[in-house]
This record gives sequence, structure tokens and C-alpha cells, in this order.
Amino acid sequence: MDKLKQMIIERGEIREGNILKVDSFLNHQLDADFLYEMGEELHRLFKDQGITKILTIEVSGIAIAIMAALVFKVPVVFAKKTESLNLDKDVYVGQVHSYTKNKDYKIMISKKYLNENDKLLIIDDFLAEGSAMRGLLDMAGQCNAEVKGIGIAIEKGFQKGGEILRSEGYNLKSLAIIDDMKDGKITFRDE
Repeated sequence: MDKLKQMIIERGEIREGNILKVDSFLNHQLDADFLYEMGEELHRLFKDQGITKILTIEVSGIAIAIMAALVFKVPVVFAKKTESLNLDKDVYVGQVHSYTKNKDYKIMISKKYLNENDKLLIIDDFLAEGSAMRGLLDMAGQCNAEVKGIGIAIEKGFQKGGEILRSEGYNLKSLAIIDDMKDGKITFRDE
């Protein structure tokens, strides 16, 4: 997606440790019009998959997932990272490791929102090593839902998450794949 690549170049910031900061438009301050365009592009990529629900993880995946859900006309279910009094006790549970926070999380989804009849599109803002995706895939497997696709805004292609998921047969599409971030310069993969 050329517009996403341009926004990454113009508004993204490379930080130490292979961190790409895109909080001015993607995951802190949200550019709603652009996020809707991303949702339209994800719909174009996965429209023939019979998607019944979109699955994501809080917090940064939610905005993209909602915009895609508007186009798909399906609900969004998101995994919560924290327990609360209003979360059902009967939940699917997964584990994830946050690359940017260097912290492990237990993620949860109420069992009443996912089931074996669901055809899922899993959406997230970033894919690096794939830990968040593994947690979401694990929960989809716990309820025997069918994962029809994985949609990622920005994939760090120089890390192994995308390569491994593709080799396992997942229908993974990323709107922008970064092959390198060195000396303040971003190199995108030609698709």
C-alpha cells in the first residue's frame, strides 16, 4: 500500500532496537480517514474468504480492525490483556510477548464471542516475531474457528514472524513490509 509506505517515511520515527514509531497516525493519534482506507484495502485482499468475524488484540489493532469491520460488515472481537470484573470467567486464554514493552501478557476472550462456526480474519498493526499472532491463533484453535486470513498493517520483514507464518500455510497479507531499517533509512520490500 503505497500511501502507508509514504506515511511511514514522512511521519515514522526509527528508534533504537528496531522500533518504528508511527504513533502520529496509527497507534496513538489516529488518522481515521487513512485507517478507513486501510480497512478498504484489507477488504479487497480478503473479501472472497467468507469472513464472519475480525479478531485482534488490544490496543493498537482495534482501530484498524474496526475500520475493516465497517467494510466487511462483521463484528470485531478483541483479546484483552487485563482481567476486569466485567470480563466473563469462561474465557479462551493465550500468551503473548510484547516486543516493544519486553513484557509477557496473558490475553483473554470470552467464549461466547468466538466459536467453531467463525471464519476469522486476524488483524494487527505490527508483525515482528509473531508472538501476538501466536496467542491469537492459539485462541482461534481453542474454539475450532477457521482462520481465513491474517492482515497486518506493517510487517518487519527482517524479523521472522511473517516468514514462519507463511511457511505454515497462513494466508498472510501485509500492507507494508519493511526489509531494513538502518541509518535512519527504511527499505520496503517490493511486492
